[in-house]
Amino acid sequence: MSIHSERGGTFSQEPNNSRHPILDETDRLIIQLLQADARMPNNAIAAAAGVAPSTCHGRIRSLQDRGIIRGFHADVDPAAVGRGLQALIAIRLHAHARANLTEFEKYLAGLPAVESIFFVTGDRDFLIHVAVADSGALRELVAANLSLRPEVAGTNTTVIFEYIRPTESSPAA
Repeated sequence: MSIHSERGGTFSQEPNNSRHPILDETDRLIIQLLQADARMPNNAIAAAAGVAPSTCHGRIRSLQDRGIIRGFHADVDPAAVGRGLQALIAIRLHAHARANLTEFEKYLAGLPAVESIFFVTGDRDFLIHVAVADSGALRELVAANLSLRPEVAGTNTTVIFEYIRPTESSPAA
């Protein structure tokens, strides 16, 4: 099936994933360039992709509208802003609480220490990446916030010694 975009261009939908249409080579290149440097100017992206700046701008807007580009953000080192202790906390919910996952997700998202939230399979329901000032703040987060929630059956905390984000120069696995 082909769909014509109001911003120009036609794309096909994948039969097994209608939420994200198949991307053409220009879209893929634009995404690759933005992943490498989200601050890259539109005219530089356009030149690298071989399209006019207005076309490039339209494609980026379309990628955003379609939910493929979810946002642009600054990657800040938590230690530089006083949150040098990072951990992964696995959370298991009581069976009856699974009916209100959205509410619990909103609660987690509202905690200032939470960097990322993962809804996972296995014997745990959520895995959250947190960054806090020190071990006291981590203990407070787990003992006074998470463990006291009525829907939480248990937690398991793993301290992160080092967080390494792969870059383009990193060898592929």
